[in-house]
Amino acid sequence: MSIKLLNPVPSDLDIAQAAEIRPIREIAASVGLTEDDLEMYGKTKAKVHLEVRDRLKDKPQGKYIVVTAITPTPLGEGKTTTTIGLSQALHVMGKSVMTCIRQPSMGPTFGIKGGAAGGGYAQVVPMEDFNLHLTGDIHAIGAAHNLLCSAVDNHLQHGNDFKIDMNAILVRRVVDINDRSLRAIKIGQGGKEDGVPRDTGYDITVASEVMAILALATSIEDLRARLGRMVVALDVDGNMVTAEQLKVAGAMTVLLKDAIMPTMMQTLEHSPVLVHCGPFANIAHGNNSIVADQIALKLADYVVTESGFGADMGMEKFMNIKCRYSGLTPNCVVLVATVRALKMHGSGLNIVLGKKLPVELTSENLEWLDKGCANMVKQIQNARKFGVPVVVAVNNFVNDTEAEMELIRRRAVEAGAVGAFVSRVWGQAGAGGRELAEAVISACDQPSEFKFLYPLDIPIKDKIEAIAREIYGADGVDYSPEAEARIAQFTKLGFDKLPMCMAKTHLSLSHDAKLRGAPTGWRLPVRDVRASVGAGFLYPLCGDMRTMPGLSKHPAYERVDLIDGKVVGLF
Repeated sequence: MSIKLLNPVPSDLDIAQAAEIRPIREIAASVGLTEDDLEMYGKTKAKVHLEVRDRLKDKPQGKYIVVTAITPTPLGEGKTTTTIGLSQALHVMGKSVMTCIRQPSMGPTFGIKGGAAGGGYAQVVPMEDFNLHLTGDIHAIGAAHNLLCSAVDNHLQHGNDFKIDMNAILVRRVVDINDRSLRAIKIGQGGKEDGVPRDTGYDITVASEVMAILALATSIEDLRARLGRMVVALDVDGNMVTAEQLKVAGAMTVLLKDAIMPTMMQTLEHSPVLVHCGPFANIAHGNNSIVADQIALKLADYVVTESGFGADMGMEKFMNIKCRYSGLTPNCVVLVATVRALKMHGSGLNIVLGKKLPVELTSENLEWLDKGCANMVKQIQNARKFGVPVVVAVNNFVNDTEAEMELIRRRAVEAGAVGAFVSRVWGQAGAGGRELAEAVISACDQPSEFKFLYPLDIPIKDKIEAIAREIYGADGVDYSPEAEARIAQFTKLGFDKLPMCMAKTHLSLSHDAKLRGAPTGWRLPVRDVRASVGAGFLYPLCGDMRTMPGLSKHPAYERVDLIDGKVVGLF
């Protein structure tokens, strides 16, 4: 059944609430799943059992497509909209396709970014469920993480047998809400029976190592082992103290036994979607779960997933971290751009959301566009470093001109992309993505010579340098004394064979959000290096990175309400 398209296009929430949503059993059956494969969560959502992989182990895998983007701007590039729209386009063309995406954090949903279900006529539905609690996975992650933190403080309360260094406790509690007032707090202030006083703080739940572990675990046994390897603190001699030593990893696994199963939903045009995990790509690895992708690749001929923020962030981590642990390699990279975002990269303008855009961004300006294309060119080159074909998707806006599109096409091909193709899925649903889908199908049939950016057996600094120079375009790396000490310590502990998960701003190829385009002549400052041993990576902190976002003066929650039983204000 085709979607009834309206012009002007209604709000995302209005479109989602007017949608025909089919029983999830029907959607599951369309890709060969039975009721025994599902754990139902009402009529429109269901968990998928991991045992499906065993039943389908001899079935050939589908084509693996990862959607990424140019460096984000406040204008938005529509990466998730393109991801969903591309899947809908493949679906209406008669292809067997599944989408694998992350569950949004409620921090951005109630903050400034809004939800992450796509937009216009390219969405996951029910949109309200998707953007809010869904099936409770993020809450389960928060509970498991905070149980671990409680175990640390309980150990201190009862004598500190492991001689934990009070200044080297590495885990902080989490909550899935933006709350800057919790970044630095004091606990244990009530008295002798109210805990050991110390300084600590909160992170947002999606920054939790438990979230990263869930996304990278390949089985419940792997999950249990990774949780046990979590380093929660160092003792006074510099030795690591783990969740296994605190005897809490088993209980954490119990809290996550349902959360390890991905949740099946559907697009507006009824193609199946697996929603699972939700780490940010600027402070974590920024990709959905390995198990969701493994299941989807056995059920469909094409699997479309996305990685967070630009290609220098989520895509780099997809390739160097996720692909290492999954053993999966992509057939095609789709790089999303918009004309106006590229012009912003070339203009140097400071755009404020809610204010009228400069006329140069909404009318033809080839000079700004050509200059801004440097960012797209660099991100294409970044993707090509992994040996995978690249297709540029230009998310269309009404003010875009053919001359601007032709310039983008030329610059994209010169940089090594298959081509640049207009995507109109926001206003036209799957039909508006046919040209893009055909290009992706063709790209998936091209030879792919996948390779990692760096081997694991080189020193920590060499891995950091490889990412900084090759992906970001830095002239080199400068390390603080704290970072130097951590690198020496982690090398001594044997963590130097882990991949890197760089934590930096997503708003620039550099560490400085103000440097747009493809900046040159700069060096990357690394102020600290931390270890997520359970997840299986080290994360260098570059510049001023926050693991607990704050709220603006007028957050999105001001517009959200329940009127006559109907959710309003989500976007």
